[in-house]
Amino acid sequence: MALAVIAGLFAWLVGGGPERTGAAGEPEHPGAAPGDPAARRGALVDQVVFTEQSDAGKAVGQIETGALQAFAQGVSNTTIYDQLRKSRRATFDLSYGSSAELTLNPAGPEFANGELNPFAVPAIREAMNWLVDRNYIANELYGGLAEPRYLPLSTAFPDYARLAGAARELELRYRHQPDKARRVIAREMEALGAERVDGKWTYKGSPVQIKILIRTEDARKQVGDYVGNLLEDLGFTVQRMYRTAEQASPIWIASDPKAGRWHIYTGGWVSTVINRDQAQNLSGFYTPAGRPFPLWQAYEPGPELADIAERLERRDYDTWAERQDLMARGLKLAMEDSVRIWLVDQLNIWPHSTDVQLATDLAGGIAGSQLWPYTLRYKDLVGGTMKLGVPSLLTEPWNPVAGSNWLYDRMIISGTEDSTLLPDPFTGLYRPQRIAAAVVTVEQGTPVQKTLDWLTLDKAPEIRVPDDAWIDWDPQAGRFVTVGERDPDGLTARTKVRVRYQDGFLDRHWHDGTKMSLADVVLPYILQFVRADQDSPLFDASHVPEFKTFKRHFRGLRIVQRDPLVIEIYSDQIYPDAETIVAARTPGVTPWHTLALGIRAERSGELAFSSDKADRNNITWLSLVSGPSLPILDRHRSEALQSGWVPFPDTLKQYMRDDEAQARYRALGEWRAAHGHYWVGDGPFYLDSVYPVAGSIVLKRFKDFPDPADKWLGYAKAPIPELTVDGPMTVSLNDGARFTVHVTSGGEPYPRAAVDDVEYLLLDGSGNLVDKGRARFDETGEWDIHLPSDRITALGAGANRLEITVKSNRVALPRFASHAFATIPATAEAGE
Repeated sequence: MALAVIAGLFAWLVGGGPERTGAAGEPEHPGAAPGDPAARRGALVDQVVFTEQSDAGKAVGQIETGALQAFAQGVSNTTIYDQLRKSRRATFDLSYGSSAELTLNPAGPEFANGELNPFAVPAIREAMNWLVDRNYIANELYGGLAEPRYLPLSTAFPDYARLAGAARELELRYRHQPDKARRVIAREMEALGAERVDGKWTYKGSPVQIKILIRTEDARKQVGDYVGNLLEDLGFTVQRMYRTAEQASPIWIASDPKAGRWHIYTGGWVSTVINRDQAQNLSGFYTPAGRPFPLWQAYEPGPELADIAERLERRDYDTWAERQDLMARGLKLAMEDSVRIWLVDQLNIWPHSTDVQLATDLAGGIAGSQLWPYTLRYKDLVGGTMKLGVPSLLTEPWNPVAGSNWLYDRMIISGTEDSTLLPDPFTGLYRPQRIAAAVVTVEQGTPVQKTLDWLTLDKAPEIRVPDDAWIDWDPQAGRFVTVGERDPDGLTARTKVRVRYQDGFLDRHWHDGTKMSLADVVLPYILQFVRADQDSPLFDASHVPEFKTFKRHFRGLRIVQRDPLVIEIYSDQIYPDAETIVAARTPGVTPWHTLALGIRAERSGELAFSSDKADRNNITWLSLVSGPSLPILDRHRSEALQSGWVPFPDTLKQYMRDDEAQARYRALGEWRAAHGHYWVGDGPFYLDSVYPVAGSIVLKRFKDFPDPADKWLGYAKAPIPELTVDGPMTVSLNDGARFTVHVTSGGEPYPRAAVDDVEYLLLDGSGNLVDKGRARFDETGEWDIHLPSDRITALGAGANRLEITVKSNRVALPRFASHAFATIPATAEAGE
């Protein structure tokens, strides 16, 4: 069913959309008018109003009536898909970066209240993989708009294709085996001291209750009920806790896992960019270094998994083969740990009006696209108001240090920020936005490649870190420590990135009208060190795992010159793509004066940047946009203005303009009076107003944005390869066989230069890997696979499958196809 629905989607897209009959009335666009985007600066619309709408069906109806122009949530509902295909006023884009999983609470085995938590036992967590039927979830609960997923690798991203052999082996091992799951869970429950009484698990005389925190906005509601039914069948008492994102967040994100408020959460994740290197997923999803939240701090991976995760996070490998071995071993250990049970990767539909254009990311869709603020427009019109629906607003507090990580918060925030580099929505390769050039130097033999021409990749036998580069922080002296001071014998690094920013980079203005300074670059670096210092009032235990990883690879930062700004960053961490190395290393800007208010409030013990510290100290999680934080920040701004207070003054004042502190605080006060919050950015939109109770947020065009409005308009629909395979349905065991792979897009042959590779896996009837190789591009313009007779003989008689993977350099998503065929015994007749 899944393949049929997906094939229908592609057929519709290739055909240019549904045939529409009848005249469609044009929606109203107040303030929009014909105009040349090149003659305009910044955003192409004047205002974007975000409104809370959690019902996708209602959102599509509102798009059809013109009440909304887009819905910024991926939809995987076949009824809505059919509605959109028939609509004259609404259409959709597709994305492939969403996933659903079960997040398991590993605290215990007893919670603080004495209740048993079975998921404290790794073997029970692992057994959940055998209990759930991922094919049923994908085909029935998601209506075919999903693919089963077993591993902490997206099946739509390059790493899954690179590790196809190891992935397939693990998928076979963890396929649906409910009887095995039952046996393992029963064995481990008895070892915990639990007993079955009248078919129900009990512990110390009370039923063993499993609290499932179930999201209600999408198919995860059905997933939660399905998992609840499975656990009830095993003898557990299940409490279903139905919650929206906003209601669930304080329970699974902000609460102490040991408090026992939940056992299972129906989690969902969206990769907002095409992730070309998922090596960090083991650290991000299985270790305390992943996130500064209480749940992550409860993770206790085994020593080998922790070591591999940390090595992959730092990219501590010398060859690509070593990297692949680490990934394969790490995936196996992650499945044994299973603090997450991955279920499906979704094919998401992103609805919008037919007269709306924007760059939709192939991974993150509309909400995850970092280009949406630069490309959102009405077709052939400039200006006007755009109304977007999102399922939740202000789900978590906004602050630039450890604030909300929710997709819909991050989408709105991205409209207010201007990144130094932006990811290509089709390939995930980064392109420059605020830098003029970059040179990446790596040690000879380091497995790094470059694709785009805007940067230079050099190799050197050794990379020496300059003595004047910053390597550490001295809290007593309030200054950076240089490499020459800490490492007088010298220091080397695996990579050096030299970034030259655009001319006038620091002559730009923040939304509150204040001019930028180098202090906006330096203060975030200071916080990186200070928040890991146990003697500092800014110390945050949840920041420590991330900082330890950072310290293991960081080898120094050096400001080479100020105008134009040139910075060098030295590190032992690598990525396969040089473009990603530049993006990961290049410092951006954060307004130091808004950070300063948070620093003052955290030092005084009133607010905390992170959820974990707020929970530990029983104080408020800092928000710059709403809630009880604002009056506290008001007081600190007033006090800072009176005294001209600057954090870490011995260092920071060196990078500030004359009288900068008072000018910043005065402007911030005027900004607060005009807009009701302290969120200040530099993006194409500014945060005009926030209405938490009414559930709406208004962004307005920042007229002083420096770029022409058409800068990023060159992104149309992605040229996604489509595959068909021709070949025999039956093959004699003493014969060879040939198969032809047709690679097309939009009905036309896919250019040979755009195809990086066509690979195949040959699987026997039991799913065992018998052979693998590459297809050959032949003179007819097709891809040819030849299986010699000895490979066919090795299959034995029975049903077999050829699995094809195509990798394109125009889109980063690998595409898959398969061809089933049977091998039959050779005839008794002998040839002459």
